[in-house]
Amino acid sequence: MKLYHVYMLLCNDGSYYTGVTNNIERRLIEHEAGENVNCYTFKRRPLKLVFQEAFGDINQAIAFEKQVKGWRRAKKEAIIAGNWHLLPELAKTSQYLPKSS
Repeated sequence: MKLYHVYMLLCNDGSYYTGVTNNIERRLIEHEAGENVNCYTFKRRPLKLVFQEAFGDINQAIAFEKQVKGWRRAKKEAIIAGNWHLLPELAKTSQYLPKSS
């Protein structure tokens, strides 16, 4: 079964980049090599992989990637730390706060 990975990179400037790929090893090499000068991560290297989640369905992976991209930093850091149980509470408190990286 083909797997699709949603991943988060910690950038050198402290921001997070979220992406989806069907080959996590190749994609990380591309990010680090700076293959795309227009990519968000190009000027923010070096990078560190801090999260990845595998999906068997590309549509589920893309939906999760879009969801995570819309999250505030606190929710991203909760899943990076494996604290999925904090998401409902963070969702309640974050609805009134401005979104950040």
